[in-house]
This record gives sequence, C-alpha cells and structure tokens, in this order.
Amino acid sequence: MAEERVQRRLAAILAADVVGYSRLMQVDEAGTLASLKVRRGEILGPLVRQHQGRIVKVMGDGVLVEFASAVNAVACAVELQQAMASASDGLPEDRRIVLRVGVNLGDVLVEGSDLYGDGVNIAARLQASAEPGTVFVSETVFNHVRGKVQVGFEDLGEHSLKNIAEPVRIYKVSRAAAVAGAPRRTDRPSKISIAVLPFTNLSGDPEQEYFSDGITEDIITDLSKVSAVSVTARNTVFAFKGKAVDVSKIAGQLNVSHVLEGSVRNAEGRVRISAQLIDGKVGDHVWAERYDRDLKDIFALQDDISHSIVAALKGKLLPEEKEAIETRSTHNPEAYKLYLLARYYQRQRSTRNLQIAIRFCHRALDVDPNYARAWGLVALCQAMLNMTGRSEETGLSAAERALALDSGLAEAYAAKGRALAKLGRVNEALAAHEESLRLEPDSNDVRHSFGLTCQLLGRHEEAIVHMECATQLLDTDYLSPGLICQSYNSLGRHDEARSSARLELERIEREISLRPDNANAMIRGAVALALLGEKERAREWASRGLTIEPDDPSDQYNIACAFVYMNEPDQAVDHLASCLPRMSAELILWVKQDSDLIPLHGHSRFQALIATGEARLAAARTEQAGEHA
Repeated sequence: MAEERVQRRLAAILAADVVGYSRLMQVDEAGTLASLKVRRGEILGPLVRQHQGRIVKVMGDGVLVEFASAVNAVACAVELQQAMASASDGLPEDRRIVLRVGVNLGDVLVEGSDLYGDGVNIAARLQASAEPGTVFVSETVFNHVRGKVQVGFEDLGEHSLKNIAEPVRIYKVSRAAAVAGAPRRTDRPSKISIAVLPFTNLSGDPEQEYFSDGITEDIITDLSKVSAVSVTARNTVFAFKGKAVDVSKIAGQLNVSHVLEGSVRNAEGRVRISAQLIDGKVGDHVWAERYDRDLKDIFALQDDISHSIVAALKGKLLPEEKEAIETRSTHNPEAYKLYLLARYYQRQRSTRNLQIAIRFCHRALDVDPNYARAWGLVALCQAMLNMTGRSEETGLSAAERALALDSGLAEAYAAKGRALAKLGRVNEALAAHEESLRLEPDSNDVRHSFGLTCQLLGRHEEAIVHMECATQLLDTDYLSPGLICQSYNSLGRHDEARSSARLELERIEREISLRPDNANAMIRGAVALALLGEKERAREWASRGLTIEPDDPSDQYNIACAFVYMNEPDQAVDHLASCLPRMSAELILWVKQDSDLIPLHGHSRFQALIATGEARLAAARTEQAGEHA
C-alpha cells in the first residue's frame, strides 16, 4: 500500500482563551459556563461565519479558528474583542469575560478536522503572550494585512518562542484606527524602555555571584513598578550574563531605548556598586554613579539607583510607585543576604538544594521573623519537597504566614495553590494560582507551580502553556521542559514530546557541566535519554545518579520512568515499590496520570501499587477532614 501523504496547507490561525477562567469558575461555575455558551453562540459563531472561518476546536476556555485569509482573521479578532467588551459592559469586574487573542499565518498539518504544526503553535504562543482584551499578531500576518484593515499596529519587537527555530516579531493591534497605508516601522521604541544587564561580580569570590544577581533582579523589579518605563524581563537580559556586549547592538536587538550596566563588590561589610545608564541609539552615557556604602545601607542604595534612573529618563514617579519601590519585605541587610542565598539554591530545584534553601530562609527568619519573602520561599520549597516525601510540611502554613505579612506575594500564592491542590481543594487552589499569575505573570515559580497543578488535574493544554512560559523565563530550568514532554505524551503529541525532551537534555547537560554532583538532574537526564532511544547512555546516567544520591525517593521514581522507556517494566515497578511508600500519599494522583508510566497500566504489580496508594490517600483525606472538623 502506498504511504499516505501528509496533507498541508497555508492558513491563518486565530487562538483565543478566557483570562482568569479558573477564577470565574470558582466565583460562579454554572453562570460562567452559561455565559460562555451564550457568547459562543451569539458572538463567536456568527463572527466566524461572517468572516468565512472555521472553528477547529473548542478547549474549555479556549478556541482555535482557521481562516483562508489573514485579513479575515484579523478583522474577526478585532470585532470579537469589541463584541466581548460590549457584552461585559455594566458587569462587575469578577464576572467579565475577557479574551486574549493571537493570530498567525503559516503552514499547518491537517489530520481529519484538526490542525497541527508551527502555524498553530505560534498562534497559541501569541495568544498566551497577549495582554487581556488585546490581539497579538505575527510579522507574517502584519505583512499581509497592513493597509487592508482599519486598525493600527504597535511593533513589540522580536521574541523567542518555545520550539520555534527563529525569533518571531510580534505586533499588537491598536484600538485606534490606522491612517491610510502601512504603519511606519521605527528602529527605536516610542516608549521609554530599559534593559538592565546582569551586574558583574567584582568581589573576587565566585560564590558572591548570588549577591550581584540578586541586586540586578531587585533593580529590575523596582523599575517594573514604574508605569512610565518599560523594563525587559529577567530571562531576556540574563542571556547576556558573562558575555562581552555591544550596548548599541543589544539595544537594537531588545528594542529598548536605554541600557543599564554595572558591577557589584560585596566584601568586608561594604557594598560598592557602579552603574551606567546608556542611550541605546547613540551609545552616550545618560547617567553614571559609583556608590560605596555599608551593607546596612543596601536598601537605601537600591532606592537611590531606581530614583536616579527614573529621573535620568525624565520619567514621572507617581507617589504610589515611589512607595512601592521603597517598601521592602525586610529592613535587615543580613536577612536580605541570607534570602538571596536561599533564592540562589531554590532555583537549582534538586532535593538537596531545596533543603539548603529552607535552611537559609530559616536563618533569615531568625534575624527577622516577619520577613514575608523568606516565608514565601519556605512555602515554595516545602511544596516542592512535600510531594516527594522529603518534607512533612505542605507549604500551606508558611504561605499563609507570608500572606498575612504581605498580601501581594505571588510566590506565596503559588505555593498555596500547590498545597491546596494536593489536599483536593481544587477550586481554592486554582483561585490561588490565578492570583499569583495576576500579581507576577513573568515569574518562573508562578508559571511552573500553576503548570504542575494543571498537570495534576489532567489539564494538559493549560499545563503546557504555563510550563512553556516557565521554560522561557528561566534558562536554567530543566524541570519544566520535562513536564511539557509528559503533557505532550498524555495528549498523544509524541513528536512535540521528543522535541521537549531534547531541550530538557540540553539544559541538563549544561547543569551537569556546572554541578556534576546534581543527581536529580542526572537522573532526569536519564529519563530524557531513554525516551530519545539512547538506552546505554541512560543506564550510565541512572547509575551515576544513584551512586551520588542512593536513597532519594524522587530520584528512584524518575529512574522507574527511565526503565519504562527502556522497556524493562519489572525493574521500573521494583523502583516504584521502593519509593512510593516513602512519598506523599497524594502522589498517587500523579502516578495515575503520569504519561511516562502508561505502559505499566496492565502490569499486575503496578495495579496493586495503585490500589495501595489509593487506600493510603483515602485514609489521609479522612484524617485531614477530621482535623478540620
């Protein structure tokens, strides 16, 4: 029989989803579902037909639509946003249905009535990046529709998108109508914008890198609170860490008007910081300063830098923004240093480093018991460790302590969401995650935690969106690509799963070259290698990982997954039988939906492990209910 040829076609793809869907469902599940049904029938369907489109699929709070014409796709997207906004007029804020929309023009693969490929993927990533109530389009769409639709476009510059080989230039559709003809593309952004490059560590001690990175990140955070200034995200600027840079080229590459660079020296109780603000277009220094202060003055120093930069940019600092910048979670410099150390270890994500992070947080809390950010980080680390049985604390208590001290801590809401999901309090968990996302959408911890909860609940499309954002936000994160791989496998999208496994492996190889004793990375690498068919290398990595860390139940669980991909089910079950009794009772929920373990579902010993785990979970839930009675 002749091989069936894969059908392809060029299509304009519109992807849309509801902002804060989980929050809306928690407030009024029946009402939200009824409103969505009405708006699909009265707004979406007629508009799609009017613009000669086809609804490919509806996914809970999202929709994918195909058009033969990019002009029709953009026109439909704009009218859809306008109609949805009008339908929400007069409704309370927590009842409004607001969309994010992305439109791309590209090659798609056709399978029955469904579509796949980069043409679809880019549309979905544009939608995930879009601001609530807006439409983001790719450059291919912009080039096809400019001068043909009565809207304007704002050039947002090039962005790297997950699993897409080349950067994609993104345009935001303006609300105002455009003048005749194509909008002018400028070399420099019209808004004041700044990229804060990683400050160089001049302390003469590589271990002080955590301090210079922490100073950089906090300056980025402070400047992000100023509405007059657009600040490039941490993940983008940290790609330049340790590299010789040409400021003008970086300004052009990042599409910013200004670049801040500097250095930090932290030694013998003193902090020396040099900073230079440079005009990205001409390369001139706009502002420069050197500071030499006692460590106890570190917070005042950070305030001075932020205020000076805003003044040099001729931006206006509103009173509430000034207050936000100057409001610190602690005023104790020793507690702050300990917190930065804890954050450094937490980002490495291995069991040992999470435990180290908690110890540093507790030292910070010994100095300042009301340090909200330290409590929030404790909560995150405990939530990560609890599932694998390495901490009896779920993170809920620490998260609530953090939020009692500071109700605006995104990481505390993220940890609370994970803890509540484990306890089966799903609606509360999703509401906590939504709040964490509202407070800090560009946080790796927020996105990773939300993705994990979605994955636990079997909501794999949502999990992929959050995990892809997490992957982009922290280039050392090797856990998120591995979890993306699992979700793709659960959805039967195995080519995309392998692509994610390759990215996971690349990051793990980089991590192991820096820290060859990271058993967690090595064993997760063994899973990726086994999935990609490199069985001998997978065995070697698994053996090395177990030699370094012979008794970590999380590592043994992952080795079981590796043995599944190496087609050795009995050994996989042996490792699961060894580790599961030492892990959280709630982990059985993960085991049941883990795509890595699907080939074991017919194995009698695996079925017995599931039955034992379910009984253990039921007993734990009964005990928890008694405690809350």
